[in-house]
Amino acid sequence: MEAGTRTLAPGRAHVPHTVPDVDRDTFVRTVYDQYGPLLLRYAARLLDGDWHKAEDILQETAARAWKHARLLAARDERVRPWLFTVVRNLVVDHHRARQLRPLDLLPVEELHAVWEAPDTALTLHVVLDALQELNDQQRTVIKLMYYLEFSVAQTAEHLGIPAGTVKSRAFYAVRALRKALEERGLVGE
Repeated sequence: MEAGTRTLAPGRAHVPHTVPDVDRDTFVRTVYDQYGPLLLRYAARLLDGDWHKAEDILQETAARAWKHARLLAARDERVRPWLFTVVRNLVVDHHRARQLRPLDLLPVEELHAVWEAPDTALTLHVVLDALQELNDQQRTVIKLMYYLEFSVAQTAEHLGIPAGTVKSRAFYAVRALRKALEERGLVGE
């Protein structure tokens, strides 16, 4: 052997695992019939009773089962734990996404339905402009507490933060909004 050349250590030859050919649609239909109600209840429980979102989670789980049908069919005893893990992971992803993305302000059209008087159009425009000066956390707290009328506890639960933090954010958000409105001449100083 020449200097500088290496040899690989002897080992097992790689033999690809053969996976049976499976009719994906039939497999998923069978899995859905067998585990669908259980998975739906599990997802709803993890989502605090939100059955609509639980149905979305179940559909996404079925889509992933369809995608991995060949591998899952080869491991029949592992299907149920795999499905429950997928549901749990999708719910966790849902909760994380809701915490990371601040709620958007409602479009002007929806606020017009609340403030129908024609003389309030200018006021609405000024308030929406003032809200744009606030940071995302402040706008979110104002939307939840003052527009959607969430309580401090509901807002804290929705945002996943302590109630004291919600009170603090609300205080500073209202103070910042008042200052922005005063600068625009909408609120007396």
